[in-house]
Amino acid sequence: MIIWLASYPKSGNTLVRSMLTSYFFSNDGIFNFDLIKNIKQFPSKELFENFGFDPSDTKEAIKNYIKIQEKINNKNSLQFIKTHSYLFNINNYAFTNLENSLGVIYIVRDPRNVVTSWANHNSSTVEDSSNYLINQIETIGSPITVFHGTWSSHYQSWKSFQFQDRYLLIKYEDLISERKSTFLKILKFICRLNKTKYTVNLSKLDNVLESTSFKNMKDLEKSKGFFEAAKHRVTKEKITFFNQGPGNDWKKSLDKNIISKLEKAFKVEMEELNYL
Repeated sequence: MIIWLASYPKSGNTLVRSMLTSYFFSNDGIFNFDLIKNIKQFPSKELFENFGFDPSDTKEAIKNYIKIQEKINNKNSLQFIKTHSYLFNINNYAFTNLENSLGVIYIVRDPRNVVTSWANHNSSTVEDSSNYLINQIETIGSPITVFHGTWSSHYQSWKSFQFQDRYLLIKYEDLISERKSTFLKILKFICRLNKTKYTVNLSKLDNVLESTSFKNMKDLEKSKGFFEAAKHRVTKEKITFFNQGPGNDWKKSLDKNIISKLEKAFKVEMEELNYL
């Protein structure tokens, strides 16, 4: 069964995946970039082609979302799957269902910091990035389309898992300031969903926390490169993925008009999350 690692882009999904793969897919808990490949992205060209589906036709791809997930679940084991998609129903075709989903770990980040990180990742202006968060529904990929929704619709959509008691909300800010307790909360949630005894390998845990620090991951990218880093639209050079991290502070970098626009658009959600 699938446990979704869902988030709006640039909200901490990579950090969660790094911590989980270090803990579950290594012998010692020490992170390296190859480990992160153990968690696939959905939808993705790789998954669709592996199961014999053409991902380039968006309408056909959506029709086959559930079929792909059924094939993933044929492995009869717990599967972590990353997604930046919002939880939609398009033309009566659902993104997922309870028969294929054990639950969701939803990672959220203050949109005032998402906007600058997204601008860097997407080689766009902060103004364009703020408009994207507020208005955009889909990102046209090559060869697959991912439906992000707006920042608010993305957050609201995945909350439907709360009604089944299969939802864990994780704030990026807590992953930075309260790393150990937040990761333990994630591990406990996974054990509950998977109906396994909650035990923690303390030696592994310490190594996970140390090796997935922002500084260590930034140093790893400098020395080895990171395959998920995007390319600049104009120069085609790799954009630094681990750019500012915890140092990204909207109070210092954002124009007042952008701040006002985001806070007005996302007032309900930001108050709910104590960002306002």
